[in-house]
Amino acid sequence: MKIAVIGAFGKTGQAVIREAQKRGHHVLAIAHSPHPEVDLKGARLLVKDILALTTTDFQEMDAVVDAVSAWTPATFAVHTDGVSHVAQLLANTKTRYLKVGGAGTLYINANHTKMLKDRENYPQDWLPLADVLVASLARLRSYSNLAWTYVTPAFNYDAEGSATGHYHIDGEDYLATNDADSYISYADFATGILDILEQQTYKRQRIALVGDHN
Repeated sequence: MKIAVIGAFGKTGQAVIREAQKRGHHVLAIAHSPHPEVDLKGARLLVKDILALTTTDFQEMDAVVDAVSAWTPATFAVHTDGVSHVAQLLANTKTRYLKVGGAGTLYINANHTKMLKDRENYPQDWLPLADVLVASLARLRSYSNLAWTYVTPAFNYDAEGSATGHYHIDGEDYLATNDADSYISYADFATGILDILEQQTYKRQRIALVGDHN
């Protein structure tokens, strides 16, 4: 497959690129600025802001993985306007669009009226980003002509964790009885991303990837 990874220099983006290359896929690494200190292992680099991307940039792509990171209000638009822009470029095509979300958007009650971000002990400094990610999910849900998947890592998302190759999918619900049990390494998350693309599963669904071992 030909896979574009937006946010290529972020930790998730790098993990997805490594896993994709290990499996023999061709990768287009997209970033808004160059980072020459990061070795992308031969991936083709496109330096371009997400809002400046065009249909031509994705013309040959089988899939787009949006792993862009934004942590401040000044950059939050990449999760909302960026999602809408990419979705419009890919609408009515066969190209998969996987957006990496956040655990704060997972539901904590049976009728799906409350999310993890609404819990009293949810870290307050994470709330602004969680609210923006809720908005990005809502934008994706509005597209019936796009093969999107919103993929959320577990609550504890570990950049230093090992690659075990084991994970499971919890759908839209936060099922952990203890936050410590909601864990996945970046490497195992990337494994799940590539499995979804290769198996052509979970179209127009939001899912959570959780590691089987902590």
